[in-house]
Amino acid sequence: MTLASTNVIDRVEVLENGILQVRQAEVVTKDGVEIARNFTRWVRHPGDTGAHTDPSPVPAIASAVWTQELVSAYEAMVASQARGV
Repeated sequence: MTLASTNVIDRVEVLENGILQVRQAEVVTKDGVEIARNFTRWVRHPGDTGAHTDPSPVPAIASAVWTQELVSAYEAMVASQARGV
């Protein structure tokens, strides 16, 4: 009997404002047959440097989506919400 566990990013959603929603699946197999799947989710906001240390393909998607214009627009939106505008 061989048990194995593999982590894979199985979903990355890009929201309208550039936020990335990431889902990672831990797939547990026994003798090559999947017996369990558990999910971990997290969010990355435009300009979040943590996205560049996430597992592939998150860094590539963040680099492609997060243009300087998008990051600036997101930061302006967050600042206006903080001021209650």
